[in-house]
Amino acid sequence: MLSACENTTASTVKQSSVDKKPDPRVANQIVEKDLWRYIANRYTLDGYDNKQLDGHIRWFKKNPDYLTRVSKRAGDYLYLVTKEVEKAGLPIEIALLPIVESAYYPFSFSHGTASGLWQFIPSTGKLYGLGENWWYDDRRDVLKSTKAAIKYLRNLSKLFNNDYLLAIAAYNSGPGRVQKAIAKNKRLGKKTDFWHLDLPLETRGYVPRLLAVAKIIKNPQQYSQSITPVANEEKLKVVKLQSQLDLALISEWTGLTLDEIYNLNPGIKRWATPDSKAYKILLPKSVVDEFNKKLTNSDKNSRIKWIRHKVGSGQSLSGIAHKYKTTIEQIKNVNDLDDNSIRAGDFLIVPIARFTDNFYSMSETEREKKRINSKKSGYKSIHKVKSGESLWSIARKYGVSVENIIKWNHLSDIKALQIGKELVIWQKSSIDNSSLKNIVNTGLDINRKVSYTVKSGDNLSTIAEKFDTTVSKIAKLNKLDKNKSLKIGQKLKIVVNVINSKMK
Repeated sequence: MLSACENTTASTVKQSSVDKKPDPRVANQIVEKDLWRYIANRYTLDGYDNKQLDGHIRWFKKNPDYLTRVSKRAGDYLYLVTKEVEKAGLPIEIALLPIVESAYYPFSFSHGTASGLWQFIPSTGKLYGLGENWWYDDRRDVLKSTKAAIKYLRNLSKLFNNDYLLAIAAYNSGPGRVQKAIAKNKRLGKKTDFWHLDLPLETRGYVPRLLAVAKIIKNPQQYSQSITPVANEEKLKVVKLQSQLDLALISEWTGLTLDEIYNLNPGIKRWATPDSKAYKILLPKSVVDEFNKKLTNSDKNSRIKWIRHKVGSGQSLSGIAHKYKTTIEQIKNVNDLDDNSIRAGDFLIVPIARFTDNFYSMSETEREKKRINSKKSGYKSIHKVKSGESLWSIARKYGVSVENIIKWNHLSDIKALQIGKELVIWQKSSIDNSSLKNIVNTGLDINRKVSYTVKSGDNLSTIAEKFDTTVSKIAKLNKLDKNKSLKIGQKLKIVVNVINSKMK
């Protein structure tokens, strides 16, 4: 009987283990080792059933490699971003917003001068504490820009009564436009949720695209997508630096390549960490202990290479700074100078990079060289900026848009162009001398009359230079007195030689 009882018990236990359903919490813990799954299991936004998502989902189906590449690129930063979003109490889908904004590429730069994972423009970035100088750009700093974006979105959510679809729309087009659209619908007695607002075309597609990305990530197989898994664990640590370090030294101490250091710290623009105190750098957890040990045991003066420079006759601080690829402020700080006054025969201590420029392959200077040497379809010109030129005049000269020049060269249109700066210009085609002869010989009219509105600072000479014509021709065509000043807003007729303007 005892034996029978034992058999019965064993049978019962065996049967109960077969019948018992798996604990979904245990299954979730296994699945959620992938951070994408962790995020997908915690969605809170509305609107996933809206038909406006369908077009975006079709696009991803036609481009199945896109999310594979983006999800792989996001792997370095996704855990950090997700934890910051959760800590702030925002919908977890916000961690997916950089996919829409920048394809999770921290060096991304748009034609509107927006930069970084979260695509901050300079003015909004400054408003949320994202600074920029010769050494760094906080808009590209992963941790700082993420904190700023979260703060901005939290403020927008309060403005729109915790309606996060409206907050996300406002993040794209600005809160004023969304408020104006809401006010308009209220006057017309229409609904004021996101789906019923008259917003710019880009914004109308922005929110559905985010929701479409989230929908696909939740069920990638259903949409024929392959999402690169990301471990749901902390990969990076913040390390505070109290002094400037050459990136080559960080590479030596950690075993990381310079490209890895730049990718984790894309806000760094030069060959060293910024000269500001208490700069925070991101490093993989696995190297932090060794790095801190090396940092503690190192001589502070050995962290940057220095050169002793004897001031020559006629030299200025700006010239010396340019020569050694540093800044006036850096030299002044190191040498305790109160102003820019220096004398021939003085000695200055100047920080310099350990290696040549091309060693720091992802510095801003080297990336700019790559842009100039890049290959695209069409004809490439390299334009060296001259005194008095503007983006507008250069754009007119080559027959391209200001927006494209900004995008090709990662410029900020609110900053003055530097004389001597090289700009890459892409045109659809070039016209050579033989083509010109053929056109001229056909007898075709290669002149075109355009209208120009006089702007502040314009005079006949500068306008003539912009359009490759002469003061006399403009004055004669418009019956002007060359000795009289032009008025702002005045309309002028100008004859432009189409061929010459494109060839120059």
